[in-house]
Amino acid sequence: MIDDEMPVKIGEYKGHKTISLMKSDDDQYPFTFGLGKAKLIVDNIDEIKKFVEENASAPD
Repeated sequence: MIDDEMPVKIGEYKGHKTISLMKSDDDQYPFTFGLGKAKLIVDNIDEIKKFVEENASAPD
């Protein structure tokens, strides 16, 4: 892991692989998803980036 990268963990849920993205190593609520949602994210990454750019100044 490079210093500016988020920690990532590969796991499993009910026999299916998952990936968890965390803000820090001790994040209590990681963003966890499986292969189906990962493919959906990859297929729509440009729209996700556009959404972030357009809303980056909005409060969380």
